[in-house]
Amino acid sequence: MAFVREIRSLPLSSPLLLLQFLSFILSTFVDVGGAATAKVPAIYVFGDSTADVGNNNYLPGSAAKANFPHNGIDFPSSRPTGRFSNGYNGIDFLATHMGFRRSPLPFLSLTNKTNHQVMRGLRGINFASGGSGVLDSTGSTITLSKQIQYFATIQSNITARTSRETAEYVISRSLFLISTGGNDIFAFFSQNNSPTNSQKRRFTATLVSECTNHVKALYTLGARKFGVIDVPPIGCCPYPRSLSPTGDCIDLLNELARRFNRGMGSLMQNLSSTLQGFKYSIGSSHKVVLQIIRYPDAFGYREVRTACCGAGRFNGNSGCTPNATYCSNRRQYLFWDLLHPTHTTSRLAALAIFNGSQQFAAPINFRQLIEDSN
Repeated sequence: MAFVREIRSLPLSSPLLLLQFLSFILSTFVDVGGAATAKVPAIYVFGDSTADVGNNNYLPGSAAKANFPHNGIDFPSSRPTGRFSNGYNGIDFLATHMGFRRSPLPFLSLTNKTNHQVMRGLRGINFASGGSGVLDSTGSTITLSKQIQYFATIQSNITARTSRETAEYVISRSLFLISTGGNDIFAFFSQNNSPTNSQKRRFTATLVSECTNHVKALYTLGARKFGVIDVPPIGCCPYPRSLSPTGDCIDLLNELARRFNRGMGSLMQNLSSTLQGFKYSIGSSHKVVLQIIRYPDAFGYREVRTACCGAGRFNGNSGCTPNATYCSNRRQYLFWDLLHPTHTTSRLAALAIFNGSQQFAAPINFRQLIEDSN
């Protein structure tokens, strides 16, 4: 597309300049309405509510659900789908950039449809579950370990229906998206809101160690291309702000997010140097959100502290329930609910991660990752 060529040609040396240009693009172009030719065979998605597109709808008793109004008010047909958003989430927008209509279907919506093409590994599947984390002890939903076990069944299906060579070819060229870590940090914070430096180091080291195991497990199953979304400055979400006497960001949460993000960067770099064929990109939602908070007017935002939908201080005391109030000018809000971004914010972040410079996706961006055929 022409605007992609324009992004590549501009001397956008600073995060602000790049995001200003991306903001212009978002005000000029509408959402992708249909799929172009897919640039990868399939997308497999793992993670928490930042990536969930409805898996938790199928979990009886789970409190981490969004399959009710006012969620989805800007989704096609204004229907709630289980996304923690007024419309699409970041995974949807990344999928559109890769030639898909939006995120693959949630795995649990297909468990009784064993002959569905998605269950045969075609086009990909979304395993993400709101409330989950890197650690099995985080949350009570579908753990990341369980999500990887689910993928193993898909890998077996592809092999059984085709051949080992075909399965290896398809999976090695597919993209494995991972968006997780925030819930683990919140869980740690809830148990210890004034940890020592030693405790912070041990905690983040444990998270990174577990991520190593998860990524290696996917590699063993054939994954070669990994797209990781880092943890945003979660201390600036409406919920943490509602806990702060001053209404400011909670610095400890942001510090833990930065520590974990640095650890993930080192982890992925190390794996790429030791595992044959291993390729990756880390998309920085952290840097995108910080730029929006620092320069809201540059991107058309009028509110970066209070959620569009919710209740209480900063609309951060409860989620977006049918009884909650919600804003009418949703394009001008950074946050949709107490913890999650709006449709507009997700679109901006996905564009920066997919086509942006190393300030927003490193060591290469997602477009370069999927175009790498070596």
